[in-house]
Amino acid sequence: MIRTATRYRLLLLFALPAFVVYVLFSVYPLLSSVVLSLFSSKPGAAGFVGLGNYVHLFTDRYTSERFWNALLNNVEFFAIHLIVELPIGLLMAALLTSAAVRRSRGVYRTLLFVPATLSVVIVGFLWRLIINPLWGFVKFPLLGDQHTALPTISLMSVWEYVGIPMIFLYTALIAVPHDMVEAARIDGARSWSLFWRIKFPLIAPQFALIVILTYIWTFNGFDIVYALNGSAPGPNYSTDILGTLFYRTFFGSSGQVADLDLGATIASVIFLIILITTAAYVVVLQRRIRTYQL
Repeated sequence: MIRTATRYRLLLLFALPAFVVYVLFSVYPLLSSVVLSLFSSKPGAAGFVGLGNYVHLFTDRYTSERFWNALLNNVEFFAIHLIVELPIGLLMAALLTSAAVRRSRGVYRTLLFVPATLSVVIVGFLWRLIINPLWGFVKFPLLGDQHTALPTISLMSVWEYVGIPMIFLYTALIAVPHDMVEAARIDGARSWSLFWRIKFPLIAPQFALIVILTYIWTFNGFDIVYALNGSAPGPNYSTDILGTLFYRTFFGSSGQVADLDLGATIASVIFLIILITTAAYVVVLQRRIRTYQL
């Protein structure tokens, strides 16, 4: 029999490669960005500046305007995913676990998840063809109007990634005890009340987890906007989110000169926004939904 100390050593040995990769490619870049945001590399003013870059980000008229615009756009980007993607994902998961699609469940599940496996470049190219005013199905320039550009991109992203919450919720629904569902049916519960009064409370922890994961993903969003518009946040900065703002600031693009210090500051602020919200979710919401778990 393997001793307890030896067992822990073996577990540490197997976990060490993943831990090293995580530190090198996640922890170290994050800490480097935070440290870089506290320094200035500008000629004549190089050195430690403390919170000077943060003060500049929030007080400079042009910089702060671009930041708050990107933050509000990011909130809208997340809200559309929350309002559209998660209910559709929940609906599809509920349909997949119903008796109506019992025979072809595997086929439907695969077809609904296929968009999530596509490259974001392919998705952007396909949707550009579909909504092109010249030869597409929509005669209005959705990506050329500042009022419709961001909602259009958000709905494209919803179409691509709706299969992910669907799979999460599907696996949660099939784990609901069958005897509990049968007992509710015997007591006269109909399909609608059976789902909302029995099944959904049991999968509430998983649903809340998907909400916070969607929040983290959307506030790290970059790829779909870049695939459709590049780093140019047009029209009139209406599609500029925090990810594209960081990219344009740090690397320089669309006529903007690269500013490593300010770019690292924006990255650190994005991290703090995500960290604070996630911590609030764990402290406040997770404690309340824990009582519904089996």
